[in-house]
Amino acid sequence: MRLTVLGSGTGWITSERGAPSYLLSQGDFHLLLDLGPGTIKQLLRIGLTLNDISAIFISHFHPDHVTDLIPFLFAMRYQLGYIRKEKVHLYVHKNFSLFYEGLQKAFGHWVSPPEVLLEIHLIEEEGLYSFSIGPFQAKTIKVKHNPESLAIRLELDNKSIIYSGDTGFCEEIITLSQGGDLLLLECANSEVLSVPHHLGPEEISIICERANPKRVLLSHFYPHSEEVNLKIIKKKFQGEIILAKDFLSIEF
Repeated sequence: MRLTVLGSGTGWITSERGAPSYLLSQGDFHLLLDLGPGTIKQLLRIGLTLNDISAIFISHFHPDHVTDLIPFLFAMRYQLGYIRKEKVHLYVHKNFSLFYEGLQKAFGHWVSPPEVLLEIHLIEEEGLYSFSIGPFQAKTIKVKHNPESLAIRLELDNKSIIYSGDTGFCEEIITLSQGGDLLLLECANSEVLSVPHHLGPEEISIICERANPKRVLLSHFYPHSEEVNLKIIKKKFQGEIILAKDFLSIEF
């Protein structure tokens, strides 16, 4: 498996960090984990196009995590570059139906691609929800952020990656992350500035101590949270800590 960071930032986009998006690849199967504004252009920069995307998982419906779904759906209506014949599989919280209706009211049929090209899978939110995404076995769990916020664990050949999406400290992310190979955690808070339903070094240290992943990848940085106080995390976690940047690629 290979994880590529397409956007390591937040809704406050900078020249160095795009909006949240991550690409998990296994052979020719490419799964997008969120697709904030600018994701499609980031894909082009690593040599892929919309035709290469097999599936999409959306953690929640905040604009910085979902906005590029609009041009993606728009492009799927045309043969002017979009030539993929296989379905794209979209995995979203069960309340996506209401969100999608809102998009269709705003943009009309322009965001309604042919049914033969898109299949929407609605995810339940009660406890651990298990399903398959291409070659991956997946589990999701509701986390503490938005009402629809989900974290996801993906496993293949005894390797696992966990993506928190946006979350505050909660037992659910610890449960989902137990013993994972790579834990991709948001780090939007810092010692200087902290807002509810996000994580900072103190909460991350507890999550990592209790979940005990092999490696943790910190991302979703605001300018004030980029300088992570790693000493706080290392007091309780002895594993490898990686700070995300756009286009970082990790094989595991």
